[in-house]
Amino acid sequence: MTGGNAGRGPLDGVLVVDLSRALAGPHAAMMLGDLGARVVKVEHPDGGDDSRGWGPPFVGPPDATEATYFLSCNRNKESVVLDLKSEEGRRDLGRLLARADVLVENFRPGVLDRLGFSVESLTSANPRLVVLSITGFGHDGPEGQRAGYDQIAQGEAGLMSVTGPGPGEPVRVGVPIADLLAGMYGAYGVVAALHERHTTGRGRVVRTSLLAAVVGVHAYQGTRYTVAGEVPQAQGNHHPSICPYGLFHCSDGLVQISVGSEQLWRRFAPAFGLPVDEPGFATNADRVGAMDRVVAAVEAAFASWPVSRLLPRLAEVGVPAGEVKTIDQVYEWEQTRSQGLVIEVDHATLGRINLPGPPIRLDDERQAGGRQTHLAPPTLGQHTAEVLAWLDELDRDPGQP
Repeated sequence: MTGGNAGRGPLDGVLVVDLSRALAGPHAAMMLGDLGARVVKVEHPDGGDDSRGWGPPFVGPPDATEATYFLSCNRNKESVVLDLKSEEGRRDLGRLLARADVLVENFRPGVLDRLGFSVESLTSANPRLVVLSITGFGHDGPEGQRAGYDQIAQGEAGLMSVTGPGPGEPVRVGVPIADLLAGMYGAYGVVAALHERHTTGRGRVVRTSLLAAVVGVHAYQGTRYTVAGEVPQAQGNHHPSICPYGLFHCSDGLVQISVGSEQLWRRFAPAFGLPVDEPGFATNADRVGAMDRVVAAVEAAFASWPVSRLLPRLAEVGVPAGEVKTIDQVYEWEQTRSQGLVIEVDHATLGRINLPGPPIRLDDERQAGGRQTHLAPPTLGQHTAEVLAWLDELDRDPGQP
């Protein structure tokens, strides 16, 4: 395979065709690209991926602006523009899919069929193809045709009911978490299907949804209902089963602590003048039952401490703790940068830019992800001529890799 892959990785040699838009599918395809796959993003000539228009903020020269939303989920990809309503566009997509290892799509159920690319026809033409299909609420069932949008899914899947300052005050998560989780689960399923293909020689259809992704991370909130019969409710920034565990004010900022064992409590309480064995304080169960009193007592104890002194003191006591940072503080933090979580790439119109980096490091490489270098998110149609020329070359000489 020529072009595209600027750094080898564990998925080097895997060709991914990304037909998805917005966030869930593009995030899944980006994760595969981070691990070395060649990802060809197919976009409509008129505007491309919806997220290219999702702003402000927009950056770049007035005649070639880019939405930072699009930049967040399309690194390590090439962009090809094809009009799938035209015969030529469908023909070129068919040529790509005949050689692809993975197709990522997040159309509503039935849309791909109407374009002439049903799963049956795709897998018949290319039995080794792994298809990742991400929907809003599932590809079947009584509400399988519903469109999927992140905040709607956060509400429908119960996440907002356990997020917020208290019962009856639901709050969405500050990032599109349903989309992101669906992308992560989708990429996880693709990697499993590619591994299985080594044995069977055949691909598989991997399906997930925004609904499934959020339900999949209910964790102990889910079993509180399914096993104990309790309906969880939001209770702000404090843990429902451990106390004190949550967010507290100090003299000049916010910190979070986790007193996760009785041994920790017995070191923490005397260090800050808190009652160790009084009623409501003696055991974790007591403290959870008297949470308002315990939280108020800890707040009062922290009121005169600045963050710069409080965190070292908590470390001395052995209590896990951390500051509540702003986004700019996170990206300037040396620990973040030491983990390869900020990468520098060359963008076609923006020049050298910094992006959030992949969250996986293989072996002890400083550069995150599986690649040696990373590709900037593409401009619309940036690689159309190159990819179509590559397909033409393969048509003339089908034997070449």
